[in-house]
Amino acid sequence: MRPANIVTAVADILAGVAISGFFFLTGIEYSAIVFLILSTIGLYGGGVVMNDVFDAELDALERPERPIPSGLIKKTEATFIGICLLLFGIIMAFQVGVVSGSLALGTAIAALVYDKYGKHHPVFGPLNMGLCRGLNLLLGISILPLMLERVWFVAIVPVIYIAAITMISQGEVHGGRRSTLYFAAILYLIAMASIVYTSFIQGHVLIALLFVGLWGLMVFLPLRRAIAKPEGRMLGRAVKSGVLALILMNAAWASAFGAVYLALIIVLLLPLSIILAKVFAVT
Repeated sequence: MRPANIVTAVADILAGVAISGFFFLTGIEYSAIVFLILSTIGLYGGGVVMNDVFDAELDALERPERPIPSGLIKKTEATFIGICLLLFGIIMAFQVGVVSGSLALGTAIAALVYDKYGKHHPVFGPLNMGLCRGLNLLLGISILPLMLERVWFVAIVPVIYIAAITMISQGEVHGGRRSTLYFAAILYLIAMASIVYTSFIQGHVLIALLFVGLWGLMVFLPLRRAIAKPEGRMLGRAVKSGVLALILMNAAWASAFGAVYLALIIVLLLPLSIILAKVFAVT
């Protein structure tokens, strides 16, 4: 289920809620946030479990230490768990509303399409994976459905960012090309510049710059090492840092829309994610 990654998905939801302006309302009902967090746990966990299900035969050759090829769990059992998690995620989202439930359903479908088909395509795959993250951010915003019409475009940023990470990850086993890594770096910069620009428009640029700066340090240092030595091990580290740094990206989003206290709460998820990443695989 990639527990460290699930923490980053929870950060997506909190960032989406911040973008919606939900925390600036009076008489806040927090149960909707809980349902959306439970939803993303199910959707992300189910998506990565199904990824291992579809990759079972390939992993038996390239990554025999993974749960299914190593015999820790049967493929049929993993399939059952993955489907149950996805259904759980969809049901939890429908507790918030039809819009949230529909977005969760779309996210589940996008995840399965990536698991089965998308990841094998060099262009569609990264975009497909990015779409899953974009939908997850929109899932958080859907706590106030009317806001989706006003700020839907913010979902483009995680699409760009995750597409970059996915491009890097495609070389984890056999090594990658420097040209791909340079292009990923450009996509990183576009994602960061987009949040800075948004924070400027919203009038919260200084605090957002702090989080964007930390985000940049976390992703560009390992990426620079990977560019210098584009072998699987270095690419894996760059991917791992990129995934965990999603928490800082989400903190930047929250601060860009004025939810500074929530941004600090989101940042507190980073140590938890890093600890989990030492115990469980991230990629």
